[in-house]
Amino acid sequence: MTRRVTVVTAVHGPSARFLPDAYASLCEQRLPGGWDWEWLIQQDGTTDEIRPYVPDDARVSFGQGRPGGPGVARTIALARAQGAYVKVLDADDRLTPGALARDVAVLEADRTVGWTTSQALDLLPDGSTAGFPGNPDDGPLERGAVLDHWKRNDFRAPVHPATLCVRHELLMALGGWMALPASEDTGLLLALDAVSRGWFSAEVGLLYRKWEGQVTGQASHVDPVERAARMAVAETRARALAGFGWTYPTAPADSPSTA
Repeated sequence: MTRRVTVVTAVHGPSARFLPDAYASLCEQRLPGGWDWEWLIQQDGTTDEIRPYVPDDARVSFGQGRPGGPGVARTIALARAQGAYVKVLDADDRLTPGALARDVAVLEADRTVGWTTSQALDLLPDGSTAGFPGNPDDGPLERGAVLDHWKRNDFRAPVHPATLCVRHELLMALGGWMALPASEDTGLLLALDAVSRGWFSAEVGLLYRKWEGQVTGQASHVDPVERAARMAVAETRARALAGFGWTYPTAPADSPSTA
């Protein structure tokens, strides 16, 4: 029986033109025997401008819905997800060769790891790339490590949430992406960090496109009042989850907790 990795992409009009590049990067992936990927493209809206960019591939499904932001689009797409693991791929980004296989290898090898991330490079308009400072060492990320770093470094996580791959059941248990106008992926990352161990791969797994129309480049994204509110909600949720003591995987009833 084929096992799947579900790749989830939220898309809106301005970013639709990059979908062919994202698709090409998916087609370059080579997964272990018995594995394949499915790609759930979910439009944040119901216009006709996205469908022409959706590939004609049986592994690709396209959905639409009321506008609510990328977190809402990704979460509603999960109704179609059949994979054991869920991988994020933003419409304007590209996976590097081997990225999915490395995610699968880590999650298959260690049940105590709930999610993975990897090194990302900025993909600049001229085609060149630039790295991010401060990446952690290759290997496991213990619970609370991401929140601690994020809090100490002006709300900057040590790993990029756009590289996330997560166990399907864990993602659903946490309710998918946060209901925020932005930073919904960081909020999910902090929640995952609160309840489970993660993993960081030092190999580059994502090319993060920088372009004039991206949402994170708009003035509204850095509005100080909204940003402070987003950060407060994300932190409060993560600390509440950590305080409840629920962890993934849950220890058997007759075993001591590993929290």
